[in-house]
Parts: sequence; structure tokens; C-alpha cells
Amino acid sequence: MLQVEKQIWEQGFTRIAGIDEVGRGCLFGDVVAAAVIMPMGYVLDGVDDSKKLSEKKRDLLYDQIMSEAIAVGVGIVDVETIEAINIKQAARLAMKKAVEGLPVVPDFLLVDAESVHIDIEQEAIIHGDALSQSIAAASIIAKVTRDRMCLEWDHLFPEYGLAIHKGYATKHHREMLMRWGPTPLHRKLFIRKVMAQVEAAEQQSEQLELDLI
Repeated sequence: MLQVEKQIWEQGFTRIAGIDEVGRGCLFGDVVAAAVIMPMGYVLDGVDDSKKLSEKKRDLLYDQIMSEAIAVGVGIVDVETIEAINIKQAARLAMKKAVEGLPVVPDFLLVDAESVHIDIEQEAIIHGDALSQSIAAASIIAKVTRDRMCLEWDHLFPEYGLAIHKGYATKHHREMLMRWGPTPLHRKLFIRKVMAQVEAAEQQSEQLELDLI
């Protein structure tokens, strides 16, 4: 997973920051991004897209990255801002905050399928968390950070199952929303869209059953 980085190093850049975010598709909570600069040539064994790794493996890699990285930055954008500027712009803002939070200034950014509004040379990599070690490392930092936030939110709102589904639109989460209504940390615009889609799907299913009678 260092092929992308090697091409950048050969151009004379030495401080490559991988950037990724998590929580874009959630119904609940903040969006979190991370920026990670690993040492040149450092091989992070077992690194991959954070979604493909077990929680135990992510936690182990998180500790390794935090220990071995030249610099790590985390950016968080809250629900109120997500609602105000939309999730795409909120994710970009979280990425920008993550880069600005780095204690070392990078000279090149590798970004997972996005652009960061900052004056640093960069490249967007489609499926970057599966192709670039730097982006995968950022994915892990962002994922573990947000998952730990979800555990804290679960104590505040235990009836929603946030520790399990992490705020995504699972069947259980939708059912709890129907039962209890949204909390102040739910993304109201997202919920309306998802519930409208669910209602449309249920109506389509009911119509299909009637047609078969």
C-alpha cells in the first residue's frame, strides 16, 4: 500500500499526509476526519480500509499509528454545522481541521476521494483507504475516534443502540427513531430523507402484495 506514496516521494515530497473521514452516512452525531503523516518508508503491517478491519485490529493499529506517526491531526464537525452547510461540506471542513491540527505542516496531501480547501498540493484517490497506507491510517484514526465518541453518546441515549450501529441507518436504529423520536444529536435532514425512503419502500411492498392477491 505504499505505491502511491512512493510516487510522491520520488517527486521530492517528504511529509505526505493521508486524509480520510468517517460518519458521512450516519443519522446521528458528528463527522470526524483524520490526517496522518507516517515516516518515509515505514510499513504498517495489516493496515487496510478501517471498515474491513475488526474492532480489535483497528484498536491495535490505532495505538501503533499514534506511537509511530510523525504527526496526527483530528478534525470534528458537529451536527448543527452539518445541518447548516450539508454533509459534503461538513466532511471537507472536518478534513481541513484535521490538516490544520497537525503539529507538523505536510508538503503533500493524499485525500480519500475528496479535496481539502487548503493551500497544499494534493491528490484525490478513489478508494484511497484501500490503496494508500497514509489514507488507510487516517481512516483508522478517524474510525476509532468516532466509535469511541459513539460509546460516550450511547451512555447519554442508551435506547438507540449507538454503541452497536454507530449512528448508521440500521433497521434497529430506524425502529428506535420511530419509537422515541430524534435526539438533539440526530441529523434531522438525514432522518427525513431516510424515513421517506423507508415509507416509499413499504408502500411499494404493500402494493406488490395487493397486486399478487
